[in-house]
Order: sequence, then structure tokens, then C-alpha cells
Amino acid sequence: MSTGKINFNAGPAALPPEVLQEAAAAVREYKNTGLSILELPHRGAEFLAIIAETKLLVKELCNLNDDYEVVWVHGGGRMVFAMLAMNYLTHNDTAGYIDSGHWAAEAIDYGRHYGQVSVLGSSRTTNYNQLPKLDLSADNNLKYLHITTNNTIYGTQYHHVPAFKSPLVADMSSDIFSCQRDYTQYDMFYAAAQKNLGTPGVALAVIKKDFLEKSFDNLPPILSLKAYVKENSVLNTANVSGIYTALLMLRWIKGKGIAAIEKDNQLKATLLYDALDNSKIFIPHVVVKEHRSDMNVCFTALDKNIEQALLTLCAENDIIGISGHRSVGGFRVSLYNAITVESVKKLVAIMTELEAGV
Repeated sequence: MSTGKINFNAGPAALPPEVLQEAAAAVREYKNTGLSILELPHRGAEFLAIIAETKLLVKELCNLNDDYEVVWVHGGGRMVFAMLAMNYLTHNDTAGYIDSGHWAAEAIDYGRHYGQVSVLGSSRTTNYNQLPKLDLSADNNLKYLHITTNNTIYGTQYHHVPAFKSPLVADMSSDIFSCQRDYTQYDMFYAAAQKNLGTPGVALAVIKKDFLEKSFDNLPPILSLKAYVKENSVLNTANVSGIYTALLMLRWIKGKGIAAIEKDNQLKATLLYDALDNSKIFIPHVVVKEHRSDMNVCFTALDKNIEQALLTLCAENDIIGISGHRSVGGFRVSLYNAITVESVKKLVAIMTELEAGV
């Protein structure tokens, strides 16, 4: 199954053809139940088996033991921004945040609703064209320290996350399972599903048990991390089809292997960045090469005519989703796991063709 388009959108993002085919089959009927996955009871044995398999696969792919809990929460990244702060902060508590882009800044704003926020570094003044320099003098007595591993709008990524003293929480929405990393470095990490993990409306959260124990008990269950764990992610009607699609993605990731996925992602990024660095009409946004994202490549053109010409050529060649975020403009090419090397080569060829004609 294929849409016939090359989809470079940042989210909802491209899904592998195999996942689309299995999801489509399940919409017609799930495992001879006589029911569509869209109709499947959220407390039935079939769905509980889906949740159980996702937990096993997440722990296997992250090389985690039973010291960690795996849950699926409603909403997405913003929901976890709020839940994190609500579960750990009072007005007398302080959490640390690193301001490395739009979504990192939003996480900071959510944190300030519940407690004090110490910003340990920001690259806002340079329009987030590099990762921020860190002042770690405040990295003590913090309830947690929040980092965004990949920044979709501006195109920076932490390829190596520093060691911190405080409990480390990471938003991995746009680069989870895209590369090999030490997930045991984190007390909690989470990801909205619609980039490397499935479809919108659900987020994965993985929490170390001793960090979970430090969360508050007196919250409404639907906003309590402990309640999600206790109720096996089924506090109310869960996003059955969204979690099932995430299961299909987890199976696909395991089948391909994260080492192979990382190799492909690095090749895709190298192909596109090399074209930008050698171009006279396109300008990459991130100035420090070591800070560049393998997931979201952001750049501008010398003028609006060139910008429109590239968009037109892409449309003629069934390439979609390369326009930059509405807040910054320009271009953003998202190279998530489902994007093939061949698709990136096609885009680079079009850019090269355009440049030759200018």
C-alpha cells in the first residue's frame, strides 16, 4: 500500500507501507474478531494484549529492565508538559529546563503554571540556530531537569546528552528510536506518537519506578502518572487504534533494527546537508554542524522566487511537506524513520536541478 506521495511532513508523519497495510487490514477486521480495530473494546482481552506487547517491545528496544514503567497517555506532547509539572512541582519547588527550541520553550511555559523554573541554557537570542551553552551551577536540588533531544522547528539535536546531577526527563517526540542511545540515562522520557511512533492523539511515557514514587498522590487520576501505571493506561476509553498503530511501528522498528535505522538516518541527513552546504541558493539554518538534527533539516532560500520554484518542482514530483513551520517559514524536511534514502536522493536531485537553472 502506498499513497504515491513522498511525505516529508513533520507530523503527522510518513508511515512505512507495511504498517499502513496492516493498519488498513485491521480497520476492516482485527484478527478474526468480526470487529474493526476502531470498534475493539478498550478493556477487552485483545486490546490488553496489544498494550502488553507494546510494553515488552519498548523495554526491549530501549534495553530497559523492570525498573521502568511504560504507559500510554492521551493528548500528546503538551499533555505530558502539563502532567510532568503537575505531578512533581508545587509553587515552592524548582525544576530545570533547557530552552533549545519552540517546544522546549512551551514545556517551560507549562512548568511555570505549577512551580519555579530555572533555565539552564537558551539559544533563543540566536533564533535557535545552535544548541544552547549550559550553566550547570543550578543543577542541584532540582525536582527534575527537562531536555528536548531534538528540535523539530529549527533543526537542532542532542547527539550526546550531557550527564546531569538532577533526575533527567526528556522529550523525545521527534527522535525516539531513530538512533542508538542509553535510555537508562533518563528517569523519564516521553514521545508524542505522530512522528516516529504512529499517529496523533497518544503519547508514550517511560518512567523509572523510583522517580515515579516521588510524584504526587493527590491528583485527578486522568492527570496522574501513578494512576496511568496502576490502571495499565486504561483509566477511561483509551486510544485503541492509536496504540495499535504504535504497536505496528514498534514491530517494524524491531524488524529493521535500530542500528540499521540509525545508519539510514545518518545517510539521509548527510545527503541533504551536503547539498545545502554546497549550494549557492539554499542556506541551512543551524550554523554548528555538530548540532544539526538528523530528523529535521531546516533551511531557507536566497529569495521568494527560488522558494516558490522549489515548492512547484516538488509538487510536480509528488513531494509534499517541505514547507517550514508557520512561525519561521523557509523549508523543513523531516527525515523520520519511514522516509527512505531513495526519497531523499530524489529531493536532492530536484534541488540540484533547480540550482543549475538559476
